[in-house]
Amino acid sequence: MPAASVLLRVAFACLAGAATAAGAQGGGAAREGTRYGTRADVVAFAREVAADTGLDRERVERWLAAARFQPRIVELMSRPIVDPPRWFEYSPPFLSAERVAAGVAWWKANEDALDRAQARFGVPPEVVVAIVGVETYYGRATGSHRVIDALATLAFDYPRRAPFFRGELKEFLLLAREQGFSPLSPRGSFAGAMGVPQFMPGSYRRYAVDFDGDARVDLWTGAADAIGSVANYLARHDWRPGESALAPARIAAGTRESVVRRLDGGMSERRPLDAWAADGVEPALALEPVDEPVGLLLLEEAADEASVWIALPNFYVITRYNRSRLYATAVWRLAEALRDARGSP
Repeated sequence: MPAASVLLRVAFACLAGAATAAGAQGGGAAREGTRYGTRADVVAFAREVAADTGLDRERVERWLAAARFQPRIVELMSRPIVDPPRWFEYSPPFLSAERVAAGVAWWKANEDALDRAQARFGVPPEVVVAIVGVETYYGRATGSHRVIDALATLAFDYPRRAPFFRGELKEFLLLAREQGFSPLSPRGSFAGAMGVPQFMPGSYRRYAVDFDGDARVDLWTGAADAIGSVANYLARHDWRPGESALAPARIAAGTRESVVRRLDGGMSERRPLDAWAADGVEPALALEPVDEPVGLLLLEEAADEASVWIALPNFYVITRYNRSRLYATAVWRLAEALRDARGSP
């Protein structure tokens, strides 16, 4: 999947000090900026990558030797969230008038590519614009960490998710070969996500597309490539053209308590709409028939007030980009605000 948004903190049980100590016990250095070249596990990984991919072993070893340990990245990945943010706390930056206005301007500047993406992939322009608006403020904040440093740090000194990040490091080296760039150059998020849409290397290789016809897939400076890639990602995860993502719901007074108990962290399991109706849940507005299970979403509108929504199939497609209910809701709400502000072309 693409990157988790760079604005989300990640709650993992492993503390930064424990991760760093584990890396040091495995031969890694605990000082910031120390290179990885002399570690036996890194050398072994380099040889494995070379054998699996056909990449030149000496070049892989040289690239990994140039990667530097970044303890701050381990801290960011390990920082616990005691109380997850509530919707009214999380949403304001993403739905601000400034972000909407910037999104409308970006939409107008890239209208041709957005229209082509909708025609080809079925994803409306406002949803693509909202994704990049939430991820990187339309390309303004794509990350300052060297990608190879981030991935190496997490691959070799973050035991909790080391297998995942070793896989992404391997994908990154293959991506560099395919796209013809030095793996020592790109910068991205602290988790190694890249470019305007913040794709992880594996997603970059699987879903990014050349949408401007220049025979390269550039997600850093190529707005058209970013647009086509986001639309392709959503389409490949079963985006349903012409359908909404959220619908307001109402719950019968006598069943509200039992329905709310089905929510875990603000989201329920997915069930047929008829099953929800049997429990007293129904759309507050007319809704087209839905042939897939749907969920129930609770949004904290204020400290003592909440709204309830039916999460439709497209909502779950957005969560394939980032699994947070707050993230997916912010994308959809921003998309609606952009559409309203954009008006007719």
